[in-house]
Amino acid sequence: MIAIIQIILSVLIIALILLQERSSGMSGLLGGDSGGFYQARRGMEKGIFYATIILTVTFVALAIYQLVSQIG
Repeated sequence: MIAIIQIILSVLIIALILLQERSSGMSGLLGGDSGGFYQARRGMEKGIFYATIILTVTFVALAIYQLVSQIG
């Protein structure tokens, strides 16, 4: 059951990462005109950012739980 939840979470995390703005990524590091390193997140972008963090932490917690339960 946990493996199925992890698969669903991983698909959601991938989708949320792909939804995030692409212009604030590698273009600034490679000399692109990004207007600075830090960019404020607003509205839906902020929600997507926090949802990505929450789903990632949940995914890692489930992975640790599954590992511990297999050991013990």
